[in-house]
Amino acid sequence: MKRNVPQEIQSLRALKEFTTARIAIGRVGTSIPLKQFLEFKLAHAHARDAVYSELDISSLTDLLKLFTLPVLHLQSKVSYREQYLQRPDMGRRLNDESIQLLKEYHSETDIAIIIADGLSATAVNQNSLGLLQILIPQLTAAGFKLAPISLVEQGRVAIGDDIGHGLNAKLSMVLIGERPGLSSADSLGVYLTYSPKPGLTDETRNCVSNIRPGGLSYAKATKKIFYLINEAFKRKSSGVMLKDNAGLLES
Repeated sequence: MKRNVPQEIQSLRALKEFTTARIAIGRVGTSIPLKQFLEFKLAHAHARDAVYSELDISSLTDLLKLFTLPVLHLQSKVSYREQYLQRPDMGRRLNDESIQLLKEYHSETDIAIIIADGLSATAVNQNSLGLLQILIPQLTAAGFKLAPISLVEQGRVAIGDDIGHGLNAKLSMVLIGERPGLSSADSLGVYLTYSPKPGLTDETRNCVSNIRPGGLSYAKATKKIFYLINEAFKRKSSGVMLKDNAGLLES
């Protein structure tokens, strides 16, 4: 016998073409169907795995050689993953060895590119190179002087303040794994801070988020980031002082 589907469910099903969110999944009695329940459990497992994933330092270092920039291996004050989750403050600051390493670089630069694991190293391993392959050529063609690329383990967003300041950069750009959702364990975020220095807070930053094949594409993200960088240098500010007036992204 053919089951009658409520009108509201039929209406929502048309939206499934445009989102991976859990809509119009139906129900069995007072619960959801078994298939959708198992998919939910799997997605939750992927999210937990992403939080405990690790940067593929060796592969990323080899791939980043494409840009002919020095690659620095840095570490926050965090020693292990559980400490990272319990002490966000320690993930925002470099350890002493990393601070000493930055002192070897004295030349003033325009942009420091920082790649940190954040809450999903999976996102960084999968998406950082694809984004940088489009973005870095645009930055160099526009005349921006790039600092060495920093690969940071156990890092939070604000660690870019220490690194950007240490590398004498006018702007820090942090590529970091975002908090994994139940349909997006591979989401990459990019945070821009003009005149980075220790002690800054989140209102000084601009963010472009959900960069991944199932979200904001590398090309569209690059367009947003490049616009914000140019505006930051023009206005000599970022964060709440820099409004994104680029308009809607083109399809």
